[in-house]
Amino acid sequence: MPKVTIDGHTIEVAEGTTILEAARMIGGEVAPPAMCFYSKLKTSGGYCRTCIVKVTKGSEKDPRPMPKPVASCRTPVMDGMEVQNKTAPDLVDARAGVVEFLLINHPLDCPICDQAGECHLQDLSYEHGLSKSRYDFKRREFDKIDIGPNIKLHMTRCILCYRCVKVAEQVCDSRVHGVLNRGDVSEISTHIEQALDSDFSGNVIDVCPVGALTDRTFRFKSRVWFTKPVDAHRDCKKCCGRSVLYMNGQEVLRVSVRKDTWGEVENTPEGNPGWLCNECRFEKKSASDWSIEGVRNIDRHSVISQNKYLEVKNLKIDVSNQKLIGEKAHN
Repeated sequence: MPKVTIDGHTIEVAEGTTILEAARMIGGEVAPPAMCFYSKLKTSGGYCRTCIVKVTKGSEKDPRPMPKPVASCRTPVMDGMEVQNKTAPDLVDARAGVVEFLLINHPLDCPICDQAGECHLQDLSYEHGLSKSRYDFKRREFDKIDIGPNIKLHMTRCILCYRCVKVAEQVCDSRVHGVLNRGDVSEISTHIEQALDSDFSGNVIDVCPVGALTDRTFRFKSRVWFTKPVDAHRDCKKCCGRSVLYMNGQEVLRVSVRKDTWGEVENTPEGNPGWLCNECRFEKKSASDWSIEGVRNIDRHSVISQNKYLEVKNLKIDVSNQKLIGEKAHN
């Protein structure tokens, strides 16, 4: 099994593992960001270039460094390879340049975008973006269209990551949308409006890293950090039935798949991706339709965790040790 060192962390991985997958096994900031790669979708990755890394040593057999940054999602690990991600200042500058290109046409409409608070591009721009754009030309603009009965496409926000196209090819029964035209006029669309009606078409919303594909049943109802995410499940003959309900009191505002640390759909206990069918996603909007398991554990760095802290009961002060003693419970 080949060994690879990423930012000083050495790990042994299986043959054929990519640098990005190895970095994710290490975890933390060692893992590069990824906007187009999705481990649950075949042939994804290699489009956005945000996951570029610097290979300072190719392998034990050929220790020469690679002359240019490489896409970690498409580059397999070789034994003895040494990689820099956060520890290379020039690589961080190169990634900032990639982010600037992604933001050339992407509008600054976070205040009205439903994806705000859980947008990967928003996080990336805060970390690597500039305070203002150097782009002086007219940006691309598209009209909003409905590509399905419950899916709104705002192509102006799209970064052409191709994830939704991969979902249509590999998860849905058939693909009726894709990339039209070429070059700087390329766009995701359908030839006929509301043509995207497959039983699993709603999953294109969950894989979109920006606010280009949104849930029409949730649009403008609430900010995601005002909701209370809970894990829930139901018996469904079409899909796994495991979801996250975003609730306001007893009202279910949105239903989505369960996502892992990297923003990808979680696997079921059987090891399959936990995609949701449209019936569970769009039609089961009552708490009585679901068996609620409990409050979803949200990473404390996410804005969604705001106002969802641990509540301390029976608070006592130990003066001798200057410690707070209490029973913790989820609020």
